[in-house]
Amino acid sequence: MLSDIEIANAAAMDRITDVGRDRLGIPEEHLVPYGHHKAKVDLRYLATLEDRPLGKLVLMTAISPTPAGEGKTTTTVGLTDALQGLGHRSMACLREPSMGPVFGMKGGAAGGGYAQVVPMTDINLHFTGDFAAIAAAHNLLSALIDNHVHHGNELEIDVRSVTWKRVIDLNDRALRDLVVGLGGIGNGYPRQDGFDIVVASELMAIFCLTESWADLKRRIGDIVVGYTRSKAPVTARDLGAHGAMTVLLRDALAPNLVQTLEHAPAFVHGGPFANIAHGCSSVVATRAALRLADYVVTEAGFGADLGAEKFVDIKCRKSGLRPDAAVVVATVRALKYHGGVDVPELATEDLDALELGMANLRRHLHNIREVYGVPCVVAVNRFPTDTDAEVARVVELCAAEGVRAFPARHFAEGGVGAEDLAKGVLELLEEPSPHEFGFTYDDDLSLTAKVEAVAARLYGAREVTWDGKARRRLERIEADGYGALPVCIAKTQYSFSTDATLRGAPSGHELHVREVRLSAGAGFVVMVCGDVMTMPGLPRRPASDHIDLADDGTILGLS
Repeated sequence: MLSDIEIANAAAMDRITDVGRDRLGIPEEHLVPYGHHKAKVDLRYLATLEDRPLGKLVLMTAISPTPAGEGKTTTTVGLTDALQGLGHRSMACLREPSMGPVFGMKGGAAGGGYAQVVPMTDINLHFTGDFAAIAAAHNLLSALIDNHVHHGNELEIDVRSVTWKRVIDLNDRALRDLVVGLGGIGNGYPRQDGFDIVVASELMAIFCLTESWADLKRRIGDIVVGYTRSKAPVTARDLGAHGAMTVLLRDALAPNLVQTLEHAPAFVHGGPFANIAHGCSSVVATRAALRLADYVVTEAGFGADLGAEKFVDIKCRKSGLRPDAAVVVATVRALKYHGGVDVPELATEDLDALELGMANLRRHLHNIREVYGVPCVVAVNRFPTDTDAEVARVVELCAAEGVRAFPARHFAEGGVGAEDLAKGVLELLEEPSPHEFGFTYDDDLSLTAKVEAVAARLYGAREVTWDGKARRRLERIEADGYGALPVCIAKTQYSFSTDATLRGAPSGHELHVREVRLSAGAGFVVMVCGDVMTMPGLPRRPASDHIDLADDGTILGLS
């Protein structure tokens, strides 16, 4: 089988104006093309659709990720293509890939095999410049903070309390902690600083939760960048930064329209990670898709304990959107890994390990149905090494949990390989839900109680513990009036615990909160747990080793 990039490079794409007109009914004058195969949809046009009824929203999530691979984005694309193949107006809503993982460990995020969004290389690299705009706006605020202090510090900012770091859209561990302002009086006041990756920026979260330019400017103005010497919050509005920052994001806020290999439309817009941020594509894109299509398939990052939880407790809470159904992606390989099998042995049939690994899927199913109240099915994303006996056993084990599972071959076969899954989703959408949609915690709980609710109800943790500095920061945030905000828990994606090596469904563990960060503009409080980093580092052999440009301009090695 051809590689992902070979398949993408050989794709016969329709002009994006044709996709918008023929698949979604968008007149050409309301599309802003970036070349022939990608475009932004004018926000003023989207505002004219407000009276249209919303389609059905399907949330794609997964078991806890493993080195064996699960294929959540691939399944999102495969299901969208399958729904279209069955005669329905369907659309995908995906996050934009960050170049950190593209050149680091994970690689790209445009799907795979014959279930991809294209142009894949553009999407995985600079795309339409949204991330560059977010980085520029974020770093403008950083520059304005230091400039304000340099020119007299009228607001009396305590430079030791500045919480607003700088950002870059690459993995670079050397930038996590540093000192700025060295070199003499002309360069400002030296102070401790650091970089986060763009997808961890509060500005990225604001970008993905706002729905208009006016709301974007208001939220940016609410960003708390630090504190005065008398411990009063200092906002971007206090610095007069919010207008200029919004200008930098004006064009980026319009959602990006692309297509799948089978020409189904897809919005790819916004890109917060789910392990260090809230992990969902933009509300603007999701709501627009629901007005343009009958069925919208959207994904939330990593496993259902991270992305799906934040989709429900942050995105749905803030926007009023509600998923009508969920699909949980699992693979035989990943289940065996959670059952204790190491990667080199995953190709060997092992029904016992499969049943042990089912503990991970079982907990995710419980959380989705019993905690979030969302009906779901399981997509068994087939690999060539999976035996029929293993796939059949997964279907049986899911049936024992009262959940239907559908083997799918969309990676190798495209949309036709996910037709059974699509039919299963359509059937689920016609059935009355046995549960009522709900959040993991109520707004009126304290921030501490909200973290404890997520830890106990979703992670199976015994207790939550706090660094002294984190506890003091939490108390300050609540004293400043932010206690009613939801929480965004940043932790490893590989386990229900904060220990990435604990597979399956560990219980009775401790969730340790190392750091607390206020995202007042986004409207949540980030709890940094365990050893997770908001500026990742590169692995020993990064993906960039294999990426190259041929003499004819063809990009090679991108996956």
